[in-house]
Order: sequence, then C-alpha cells, then structure tokens
Amino acid sequence: MTDWPLQDAKNRFSAVVDSALAGRPQRVTRRGRPVVVVLAVDEYDRLRRIEKANAPTLGELLLEIPRDRGEFQRLSLPPRSEAL
Repeated sequence: MTDWPLQDAKNRFSAVVDSALAGRPQRVTRRGRPVVVVLAVDEYDRLRRIEKANAPTLGELLLEIPRDRGEFQRLSLPPRSEAL
C-alpha cells in the first residue's frame, strides 16, 4: 500500500485513483498519520459483504441479552385506564 501525504494526493488524485483501480489501495496521510484509504468500489463492496456476513443476526443478539435470574423485584402495576 502506497502512502500519500494529503497535499500530494490532492495534486495527483488521478494517479491515486488509477492505482486503487489497479487493485492497490492507497493510504492518505495528514501530518504523517494515516487518515483515509482509497480503494476500488469493487473491493469496498466485497469488504462490506464480508462484514455483513459476519454480523450477528437479530436472533443471536436477542439470545445474548442476560436472562432474569430473579435478581430484580418485578413491579406489579395496574393497567392504565382507556381515557388517557
């Protein structure tokens, strides 16, 4: 992966894009620190699909909720009247 200082990336943006399209992601730095990566949209879409495939389902998330083990006292409240 090639590092580009921000000003150089701005001045040579076409080269940054061409390299990314050729399958070589490009990292842009600001004050020596990496801030963004430019990559081809196909690669981005592939990474998003992987991310979604690894994301937990709603059912899995619900099963992770801690179960009530009697640690809390349940409140018994009367139902509201319909006149609200």
